[in-house]
Amino acid sequence: MTEKADLRVGVVGFGARGGLARHAHKPGEGAAVTIVADPTERGKRRAREVIGEDVRTVDSVEELLEGCDVDAVMILAPDDMHASIARTTLAAGIPTFTEKPMAISVEDADAMLSLAFEKRTRLYVGHNMRHMPVIRQMKSMIDAGKIGRVRAIWCRHFVGSGGDFYFKDWHAERERAFSLLLQKGAHDIDVIHWLAGGYTRRVSGIGGLEVYGDIPDRRDNSDRLMWDWFDADVFPPSKQRELNPVIDVEDISMVQMTLDNGVYASYQQCHFTPDYWRNYTVIGDEGRIENMGDSAGDQIYLWNSRRSGAGRPDEVEVIRRADGGHGGADPRLVKEFLEFARNGGRTDVSVIAAREAVATGVYGALSIRANGRMMEVPPVPAGLRAYFDSGQA
Repeated sequence: MTEKADLRVGVVGFGARGGLARHAHKPGEGAAVTIVADPTERGKRRAREVIGEDVRTVDSVEELLEGCDVDAVMILAPDDMHASIARTTLAAGIPTFTEKPMAISVEDADAMLSLAFEKRTRLYVGHNMRHMPVIRQMKSMIDAGKIGRVRAIWCRHFVGSGGDFYFKDWHAERERAFSLLLQKGAHDIDVIHWLAGGYTRRVSGIGGLEVYGDIPDRRDNSDRLMWDWFDADVFPPSKQRELNPVIDVEDISMVQMTLDNGVYASYQQCHFTPDYWRNYTVIGDEGRIENMGDSAGDQIYLWNSRRSGAGRPDEVEVIRRADGGHGGADPRLVKEFLEFARNGGRTDVSVIAAREAVATGVYGALSIRANGRMMEVPPVPAGLRAYFDSGQA
C-alpha cells in the first residue's frame, strides 16, 4: 500500500446496510471495494449491482482475508455478528470499520477494545450521526457557549416506521439484537454523550412490548429485505402484518441516565408513533437549544432570555443541506474511516463512546427487564481509554 494507491477495501455483509459500501468505492480517488463476503446469493448479487460486476464475492470473512489482499474492512453484517467478525479482522491486523452498535454485549465490546489494543489494529465504529448537520450544528452552538454549561439533555425518538424496520426480521429478537436501545438507541445515546461531554455511569428504565407483541400474523421474512415489505400507508401500527415469528424486544423504552460529569439525561424511544424524527433538548445554565425536525431546512431553536416563550425563540438556526444518506452523514463517515485506516489519528467518531453507548443500552434494557432497578454502568479501564482517545497511536 502506498500513499497514492487506492485502499483495497473488503466488505463483510451486504444486506440492508450494504449500500454504505458505495461511498468506499471510488476507484482512482483513494479507495476501491475489491471483495465482498456474504453467505447469501442475494447479498452477492446486490454487491455486484451496487459496486460493479467485477467485484469479487466470497462466502466468509476467512475467505476474504485469504492472501491478505485488503487494506481495510467494513463490517456491515447483522448486529450479533459484529464482534465475532471484528475479532477475525483485528487479529489479522486489518483496519476495521464495524457498523453500530459495535456489539450487543458489554463483554464483546470490551473484548474488541482489548484485541485492537493488543494487536495495535485500527478500529472504527460507524456512528454516522456525529456527521449529521443537525447534530454538528447543535454541538457547535454548545461549544460556542450559547447555553452556558450543559446540565441536562432530553431526547425523544419517534420511530414512525418501527413496525416495518424492526419487527419483521432479526431486529425483533433479543438473541440477535438484545434491545432496540442498541440497534436504534446507540445512535442517540452516543449523541447525548457527545453533546454532554460525558458518559453514563448510572441508568434506570421502564418500557415494554405494548403493540407488536399482540399482532398474531407472523412470517419468516429471511427471504426478503426491509424494502420488500415496507409500506408507509399502513397505519395504525396494529394493522401491521407478517411480523417476525419471534418478538421479544421492547417497542417502547424510557431510560434515565446520570453521567460521570454530573449531567442528567433521559431517552425515550417509541416504535408506534405516526411521525418519524428525533428531538433533542439541551439545557444549559444560561439557555437551551432544541431541534424542531432533524432534516435539511428544519430549525434549531435557541432560548437564552426570560422574555422568550414557546414558539418565540431568541435565535433560529436552519439545519444545513448535505448530499448523501442520513443527511449527508454516510459519505462523511466513510471518508473519515478511510482517512483513519490510511493514516490513523483522532476522529470525530469515538470508539470509546461507541462502547459506552453499548454499555448504556445494555444496562438500560436490563433495568427495564428488572422493573426499573438502577444499574451501575462499568467504565472502560483508564489505560484503554487513553489509548483510543489519543487516536490509537
